[in-house]
Amino acid sequence: ETKHGGSKNGKKEGLSGSSFFTWFMVIALLGVWTSVAVVWFELVDYEEVLAKAKDFRYNLSEVLQGKLGIYDADGDGDFDVEDAKVLLGKYKHRWNNYIIQLSYSLIKEPLKKLKEKQESKKEEIKDEEGKKKARKGKEATDRKDKKAVDMNKLKKDSDKAKKDKGKEKEKSLDKNVKSKEATKKSASEKDGTIQVGKDKETKKITRKKRNKQSSGCLKERSVPAQPTSPESEETIQPAEKSYVESGKAFPKKKKKPKLLNKFDKTIKAELDAAEKLRKKGKVEEALRAFEALVSQYPQSPRARYGKAQSEDDLAEKMRSNEMLQKAINTYDEVVSLPNVPSDLIKLSLKREADRQQFLGRMRGSLVTLQKLVQLFPSDTSFKNDLGVGYLLIGDNSNAKKVYEEVLSLAPNDGFAKVHYGFILKAENKIAESIPYLKEGLESGDPGTNDGRFYFHLGDALQRMGDKEAYKWYELGYQRGHFASVWQRSLYNVKGLKAQPWWTARETGYTELVKSLEKNWKLIRDEGLAVMDKKRSLFLPEDENLREKGDWSQFTLWQQGRKNENACKSVPKTCALLERFPEATGCRRGQIKYSIMHPGTHVWPHTGPTNCRLRMHLGLVIPKEGCRIRCAQENRTWEEGKVLIFDDSFEHEVWQDAENYRLIFIVDVWHPELTAQQRRTLPAI
Repeated sequence: ETKHGGSKNGKKEGLSGSSFFTWFMVIALLGVWTSVAVVWFELVDYEEVLAKAKDFRYNLSEVLQGKLGIYDADGDGDFDVEDAKVLLGKYKHRWNNYIIQLSYSLIKEPLKKLKEKQESKKEEIKDEEGKKKARKGKEATDRKDKKAVDMNKLKKDSDKAKKDKGKEKEKSLDKNVKSKEATKKSASEKDGTIQVGKDKETKKITRKKRNKQSSGCLKERSVPAQPTSPESEETIQPAEKSYVESGKAFPKKKKKPKLLNKFDKTIKAELDAAEKLRKKGKVEEALRAFEALVSQYPQSPRARYGKAQSEDDLAEKMRSNEMLQKAINTYDEVVSLPNVPSDLIKLSLKREADRQQFLGRMRGSLVTLQKLVQLFPSDTSFKNDLGVGYLLIGDNSNAKKVYEEVLSLAPNDGFAKVHYGFILKAENKIAESIPYLKEGLESGDPGTNDGRFYFHLGDALQRMGDKEAYKWYELGYQRGHFASVWQRSLYNVKGLKAQPWWTARETGYTELVKSLEKNWKLIRDEGLAVMDKKRSLFLPEDENLREKGDWSQFTLWQQGRKNENACKSVPKTCALLERFPEATGCRRGQIKYSIMHPGTHVWPHTGPTNCRLRMHLGLVIPKEGCRIRCAQENRTWEEGKVLIFDDSFEHEVWQDAENYRLIFIVDVWHPELTAQQRRTLPAI
């Protein structure tokens, strides 16, 4: 039997039907896992299909844009690497697919039967649950009927109890209201600050109603940082915002700027490689790479823009104005090329205008901004920038026209409102400026959170006698614009000692103070001589600080520079001061005579910087009627004595005497400034 192929138990050896099926399934599963492994471990070069597409002269940009829709295998609307994977899976590994399909057809029927069994079981469970719910519902109805009987019984008792409770509540409420009022009162009283009541009436200006708008998360209109890559570059967005029917404003969704035209998409890999160098800070290498690209592809706007950015970065690194001018020229070249994407034009011209302003070429910057507005007339953000350009050259009239145009197109543009209000205040239209400044700040729009606008709104409110001014000063302080509610200078060095009034010893300038007090009559006599003979040398105060009256000044030093002609009229006084560089070298101050006539009131105001202290030497002081307030303390002058205060704190002056008041003002560096700071701080 063994010889003839039989086994010891009499059965023939070989493959039965069941063992054949088992081996077939093992092979099928191996095929499946092989396919998974090929895909998972990326054993196949899926980029092959893209390469083939290129060989067949398909434009790569069209492939990426979805023009080869017929090859869309994964249903996402375009042809990409994922489609390539699917296609390779279909055509390159047909044998594996065949095995998978065959194995599935074999197990399809058993799976179907198993599914039917599971569904019938689910139906049985549902029937049982339905019966249980019905039983529970019946029991609940019985309990409800029983409760209804008990509730009728209890209702009468509860009515009586409620009446008694109501009386007790009324008494406790009265006590709570009183205690809350007391708490509010104590919370609102802060030490050293003025609390502002909202119940005071303010003057209202009749004008067209403008809907208030909540702030949108748009890009700041301050000078933009240098973009690092096409992906991270900031999108230039208009000031208008989208609204829904409810009237609420929502920020526009930021879109990635489109910086590549069709041609640039074909050389994207080369552009990205050069940009990668720039992002890594390898500025010189990046510049060489972009220069090579510009040489090879002179019509590529993105290559030219990359060259401009690299020159810009290198100028910063080298601190070279010459290199920066090259960058400005290259930014301008970008716009002159054919087929430049609009986003790239915006970025190039905006950066060009910014760099021109940095070099102090305000009129050149203005021309660039005008070009932006002409190219994109519906974009109010560029009009806003143009308005700032006019303000920078002191052309308030044209700036005003620009902001009027913006507000006609976008009535809720906060940036335009604060600047328009600022211009109105400069024109001394105080009451008219307030609503624009206030609404602009309340909008929270980008570019409105600026200390100057809090400063001018508070100042305008003070001049209208509205104590709400201190609410805005407090808000400006909380947002980091002011050192305190009282100290509101905008050009500051952090960490300097801050107090309204100083003594000579605290300043360390005792020799200067002694010299001024010792020679006060000499200083007075030279000043009086100028008043008598050359009255034209005393010029009226021109900073719009007076509410009323007559206040003039005769300046000897300004911003650390000596006025030689003025000193010829008071030679001894100037010779005396030459010995004190803390005064004559103070580039953030002045040395001058100040004459104020009766009936003069100087508005509450602050100086521009905390880097100086101000000395007042009394020369001709009436016995009564003249006083100065700094912060919350009033003082008076004495002839031959020096008062020292920090004019970055709010101060105010009244001259209600019968005769004029003459003082000598000497500004000195803040004593805590280092020698290096005194040399390098820019003049004010």
